[in-house]
Amino acid sequence: MPFNRQAQHDAKRIAILSQAARLFNGKGSRATTLQDIAASLGLTKTSLYYYVKTKEELIYQCYMAALDRQHQSLDAIERAHTQPFDRLSAFLIQQFHNWSAAVSGHESHQAALLEIASLKSPHRQTVEGRYVALFKRLRGFVHEGMSDGSLRQCDATSTTRAILGSVDWVFHWLHDVPADQVGVIAQQAIEIIGHGLYAGDHDYTHVHGIAPIDADLPVPGFNRDEQNRLKQEAFYKAGTWFFNRKGFNGASLDEIADYLNVSKGAFYYHIRNKEDLLYQCYNYSLDILAHVYDRAEAGDGSGMQKIEQTSRQIFYIQNSNLGPLIRYNTITALPKERRKRILARTDAINDRFVEFIHLGMEDGSIRRINPMVARNLLAGAINASMEITLWRRVDDVDRAALDYFDVFYNGILNRTDSRMEIRQ
Repeated sequence: MPFNRQAQHDAKRIAILSQAARLFNGKGSRATTLQDIAASLGLTKTSLYYYVKTKEELIYQCYMAALDRQHQSLDAIERAHTQPFDRLSAFLIQQFHNWSAAVSGHESHQAALLEIASLKSPHRQTVEGRYVALFKRLRGFVHEGMSDGSLRQCDATSTTRAILGSVDWVFHWLHDVPADQVGVIAQQAIEIIGHGLYAGDHDYTHVHGIAPIDADLPVPGFNRDEQNRLKQEAFYKAGTWFFNRKGFNGASLDEIADYLNVSKGAFYYHIRNKEDLLYQCYNYSLDILAHVYDRAEAGDGSGMQKIEQTSRQIFYIQNSNLGPLIRYNTITALPKERRKRILARTDAINDRFVEFIHLGMEDGSIRRINPMVARNLLAGAINASMEITLWRRVDDVDRAALDYFDVFYNGILNRTDSRMEIRQ
């Protein structure tokens, strides 16, 4: 067989992108240098430059490779399946398989799309366009299912955004699942997406009049002086907005200070550096989430109603002037020890979802499901729920929340309405 220089070049490029994706996913791009990637592959930095000139270019190539692979998967799924739910299920299974196969060394690593916001033009627009194209293909399956009657009527955009948010979150939690259980977990996730949490045969009846979350959230941990507390809160809210929109690398402390119309001296009196601001933004968001869960736990209602209350109120915070909450796309920008503290606190708060699910299974409002899987599906959807107006028109934020979480309450498949059966 003749020597094929192009094949060798392509194979080495795939190896570079896979290793870069593995390191970016694990350490974050901020803590990963081109030298790290080259050394891990036994290459010199000079030889790596033959394939990529800058870290920005490498991140871009990793993201495009991941999205190309997703579109290729959808091409194969569309050839293999004709039913909309079968196509959605196959896509979900593929996400779990991709992660498992990469960890086991059977396939290349796929970059988690965490730092799109940090990319510069035109890289950012190209990646966003490819991601939106993926979203539209998945939404097309939902539209087809509603048209042929195989799927429930729903807001297709909200449902697809929620499902894709859950899929994107897989990167954060599958490492806790034993390798031989990943396939089982994937099927359990599909079962929840298909049938929802609610135990009834008919659609879940939403709670009316859920009290809005207080405008002045009692967040602990601030300076006792009220003026300083309000200043810090303003810094954290503005910082969160900039980190969510521009990523860690794209956000600038000077820009945030200008946005707040405060002197840089006053700003830096409270905020030591950008990393410290990001860390405090995570803690600020987690304080708010803890308050929401405390409120639901203290109130009356079934487990299902507590799930609904917390998800709706968090969605409202994400999409009103009370928020947004920090999006976990920037988590790898934190140093390892700080990241571990934030993730441990995040897991502890998300475990309160598990408590509500167990309560619901005991009181009969929630089906017998895997609570850990449900918790992580909801956590991913919540992380992706901010700025819903970028995806759909919103006249009423709470109505949009009901549309968004409907797939988790009721599932995407048709439910048997017992009342209609009786009338017939």
